[in-house]
Amino acid sequence: MGSNEKLNFAIIGCGRVAAKHANVLTKLKEGKLVAVCDLKVERAEEYSEKFNVPYYLNWEEMLEKEPAIDVVNILTESGYHAKQAIDISRYGKHIVVEKPMALTLDDADNMIKACDENNCRLFVVKQNRYNLPVIKLKETVDKGRFGKLIVGTVRVRWCRREQYYHNTWHGTWAMAGGVLADQASHHIDLLVWLLGDVESVYAKAITALADIETEDTGVVILKFANGALGTIEATTAARPVDTEGSVSIMGEKGLVEIGGFAVNEMKTWQFEDKQKGDGEALSKYRTNPPDVYGFGHYEYLKDVIKSIKENKRALVDGLEGRKSLELLHAIYESIETGKEVHLRFKPQKLRLGKK
Repeated sequence: MGSNEKLNFAIIGCGRVAAKHANVLTKLKEGKLVAVCDLKVERAEEYSEKFNVPYYLNWEEMLEKEPAIDVVNILTESGYHAKQAIDISRYGKHIVVEKPMALTLDDADNMIKACDENNCRLFVVKQNRYNLPVIKLKETVDKGRFGKLIVGTVRVRWCRREQYYHNTWHGTWAMAGGVLADQASHHIDLLVWLLGDVESVYAKAITALADIETEDTGVVILKFANGALGTIEATTAARPVDTEGSVSIMGEKGLVEIGGFAVNEMKTWQFEDKQKGDGEALSKYRTNPPDVYGFGHYEYLKDVIKSIKENKRALVDGLEGRKSLELLHAIYESIETGKEVHLRFKPQKLRLGKK
């Protein structure tokens, strides 16, 4: 494949998140959208008309009739991700899958194995890693500027009313999990990416306002392998509107907080040892460009294309995506048992991904 040749992308699942992917693929110089697929004809037709590409109601038919497809973006319900990724890998297509990559670790492992066996790449969408404030924070953590890491915190305070859950897959154990797996998984990924491996978790959750199977509010205490502690607060019961999606890191030598709706605004940048460039942290890296969602997906998919063309490991491949899923399992096990759960545990009461 030539360096100037575009990669052909197809989308499976024309729901809410598909608009972000499709819009980005119309802007990327190195990639283009060539087909869409959805079980609901009205949604498939809508995307077909808007983006001027053919639509299909069956992804097998799409891959057979569109052999030039290079990458398939799986944007369906979380509970379908694993089977679809495994089946699509047999066509030798590279795969981009939205979060979470799967609902069980066995499924995640089988996805990774299938892609390896069929010589195709597996990418898990974690677009918040590409936010400008997050990139700056990650660089600073890696340089050791915080000194001893003490506490890492993420907060997701979003508003999802009954209509969001009504007659949908959200809020079910078999297809999505609750707020921790469905809405907060990006933020949990950031916490692990910034602070490293987790040793143990202790979690509590409630279903405060929504009429669903799973939790709409959860709080987690984490102990990291490096000795730091962490907290996760996640809810879709914030009223009256969405408030924040944030991450903060505190160490012996400094404190950084990134807030905004989607971890996209640098709020606090304070260090004991002042350095050149600190002023930029609250100006140049203050926030992403105006499109909060589109920026991260643009940078993410650009990295996917670069990884494929240059045959390099991506920032978030299947193995990297598996890490936060393993942590989610430990969190849910702690909620069910009421006990602290150490990673590498054997599930006893886990319900996520079970029908």
